[in-house]
Amino acid sequence: MAEVEVLRASVLTALVEGGAGSGVDVVGRVCRACVRLLPVDGAAVSMMVDAGHREVVYASDAVSSALAELQVSLGEGPCFEAYVAGGPVLVPDLVAGPPAGWPVFAAEAVVHPVAALFTFPVQIGAVRVATLDTYRGTPGSLRPGELSMALQVADVAALALSGLRTGGDHWLDGDGRWMEGAGMRYREVHQATGMLIAYLDLPASAALARLRAYAFGQGRPLLEVAGDVVAGRLRLDEEFGEGHDAGS
Repeated sequence: MAEVEVLRASVLTALVEGGAGSGVDVVGRVCRACVRLLPVDGAAVSMMVDAGHREVVYASDAVSSALAELQVSLGEGPCFEAYVAGGPVLVPDLVAGPPAGWPVFAAEAVVHPVAALFTFPVQIGAVRVATLDTYRGTPGSLRPGELSMALQVADVAALALSGLRTGGDHWLDGDGRWMEGAGMRYREVHQATGMLIAYLDLPASAALARLRAYAFGQGRPLLEVAGDVVAGRLRLDEEFGEGHDAGS
């Protein structure tokens, strides 16, 4: 566990030193360390915001980014399960035993070089705020020592996220300033959801579900559809009103 303690100390030092953008950079440091310390090929930290919204704080590589984006688009996957259940979600062979709880994500995920998924909830104190999501290109379980290491890294991820919480505009605020600093692209999803809430008088969860259903039915990325809604290229009454068939 010496490596984890070194990582914890470096995160604490970075948070004390502060500086513009340091919070997101520290989360990235944790993700990269996760790949070094564990038999995984990529790692990401994604955070729950509200009404099923997730924000990807950092992804170590293109595959991790694609998996995180896929879960945001579909509203299902290991990060949602780990967040709700409060425990690790361990899938040693995605092809042989895809979980029943997220069949669409499992079917889409195998398009990428992903054979195993290991996801861990991240808590700040007693509050569950995020997940640490990892993948591997070959099947196989984590050994007990590796699982213990992963849980330790998730604790360090919580420490890194606590820096975002206390970092003023580095935390996700109303105008999304820290999302831009982190390279995040989900601001328009929140804006489009808000437009559907206002126009169709829907609860936030229903508005987001309708946006996701439309994107899935059209075979388009959620981010692309949200951009069209915000830009006025999609008519809310015609495309998202009651009785509209998302697949038409």
